[in-house]
Amino acid sequence: MSTRLAGLGWVTPLGSTVQGVWEKLRAGEAADASSLGDSLGEKGAVAFRVPPEAVTEAARHPRLRRSSAISRFAVVAGLAALRDAGLELDAAAAARTALVFAISNGGVIYTKRFYHEIVKSGAQAASPLLFPETVFNAPASHLAAILGITGASYTLVGDGAVGILGLKMAEDLMANPELERCLVVGAEEVDWLLCDAYRHWRLLRTGPPIEPFARPARGTVLSEGAGAVLLAREGAVAIEQIHSGGNFARQRELVRQLGEIGRDCATNERTDLLIASANGTFIDQAERSVAEKCYPDAAIYTLKPALGESVAAGGIWQVICAAQALRKQELPSLLGAPPDFDLTTAENPAAAPWRRAFVTTCGLNQQVAALVLRT
Repeated sequence: MSTRLAGLGWVTPLGSTVQGVWEKLRAGEAADASSLGDSLGEKGAVAFRVPPEAVTEAARHPRLRRSSAISRFAVVAGLAALRDAGLELDAAAAARTALVFAISNGGVIYTKRFYHEIVKSGAQAASPLLFPETVFNAPASHLAAILGITGASYTLVGDGAVGILGLKMAEDLMANPELERCLVVGAEEVDWLLCDAYRHWRLLRTGPPIEPFARPARGTVLSEGAGAVLLAREGAVAIEQIHSGGNFARQRELVRQLGEIGRDCATNERTDLLIASANGTFIDQAERSVAEKCYPDAAIYTLKPALGESVAAGGIWQVICAAQALRKQELPSLLGAPPDFDLTTAENPAAAPWRRAFVTTCGLNQQVAALVLRT
């Protein structure tokens, strides 16, 4: 069975239309970072935020009026992927559609606010409207309700690799002939508490720019948004292989695991593009190593310097980027790479069309997975 990408949608700090964001990436633009803070009097943090105008569509859905931002990101991205596929779900189509939602940190801000209200004023002061947004599957429930999906709906919790693992689950679900499609959505919302945790893990820098593949690694900047991919049996780009990868306990194990994944996904056919999850942290050199050893002729690119590290959403963004590069036969220039980095170019696709892209996702909480797309 061939599983193909039928529709794409995303919500990013650079906007929410696939073509619009792609044009900004091609123009070398990067999102603006902003300070995080709220009424709880916390210290400041810097992150890439989704601009309000990127999710204005969400205001049309009454269910989302009191929902979390992460739920609004997910709904807007999911609906965009359906539109990109030229599909509007009626009751019959929704019955043949599954939903897989990938998430890492979830609505941290709502859990914090709910807890703060209880500590400050007692349990009776905590809003019952706020509590549902503290659970990991809240965005999936909002999206399923809006689309009318009453069948298979799953939420996976992981790290930056969870998006590809969600695609693997979707591929397995599509083995059921009664299903015609599966919508896979990854989303995250950034908050000061989240930034503080990553800072204590020594993974963050104080602000942009993100410098991928730099030695030594200088850290990343968190961001938020959502990405959505509609899988079906027809589409311009096919999933050739999904590698479920595994977990690594130490950084040197990441290099070994990535090498094994790279060799498993390599074929006699040329791999034209490598869309990495490099974000300015320890994972960059491991991905550079697999590129040099397994795919020396591939152009390498990472979205993170332009859009930030959005964890679960970021993995889906990489898949969208790979699909766009194959669709458009073009690739944005890599921002922030060191002068000695020489893996950013490929042969002119007009002379040698790009047909195969390798996407690798390495999570900061020690998961790794990969997939191969082809036209």
